[in-house]
Amino acid sequence: MEYLSQLDRDLFLIINGLHSPFLDFIMFWLSDKFIWIPLYLVLLFFMIRSNPRHWWLILISVALLVTLTDQVSVKLFKDVFMRLRPCHEPQLDGLVRILEGNCGGKYGFVSSHATNTFGIAVFSGLVLKSRYSWLMLLMLLWASPIAYSRVYLGVHYPADVIAGAVVGAICGYLIFSLFSLFKRRLSHQ
Repeated sequence: MEYLSQLDRDLFLIINGLHSPFLDFIMFWLSDKFIWIPLYLVLLFFMIRSNPRHWWLILISVALLVTLTDQVSVKLFKDVFMRLRPCHEPQLDGLVRILEGNCGGKYGFVSSHATNTFGIAVFSGLVLKSRYSWLMLLMLLWASPIAYSRVYLGVHYPADVIAGAVVGAICGYLIFSLFSLFKRRLSHQ
C-alpha cells in the first residue's frame, strides 16, 4: 500500500510540476464549476426534449444525481478516509504549486469535481444514447480534463480523481437505472 501511495505522490508531483501560463489559465478555467452551467442547461434541454412525457422525471433524476454524487464524495469518502489534499500534506510542504492560493477543504479523497462530472457524463450519455450514440464518449472526454485539472492545480492526487471518476460513473449509472425503471413503469400505466 505504501508503494501505491508513493507512486500516487510521485505522479502528482510530475503533473503538478508541468505548468505554463497558458495551461494555468486553461486548467483554472476547466475547474470552474460555474463556467459549465450553459453546458448543463443544453444537456438538460436535450434530455427533456428526448423524454417530453417524462420531463419531470428527468428533473428529479438530475437533482438526485447531483445530490448523490456530491454527498457520496464527501460523506462516504472524504469524511471517512480523511486523506489530506496534497496542498495540505506536511510532507509535500513547499513542493505543491497551487494557483491563487485556493487549496480547498482539508480532505481530498475522492475528488468531488471528478465524481460530479463523471456522474453527469454517464447519466446524460445514457439518457441520450438512442439519439446521440457518440455523446457518451464526448462527455467522458469532457469530464477527463476536468479531473486532470484538479491534479494540475495541486488540490488532488491522481488516485483522488480516478476514484472520483469511478464513483461518479457508478452514481450516474445507478440514477439512470432508476430513471429507466420509473419511466418504464409510468409508460405501462
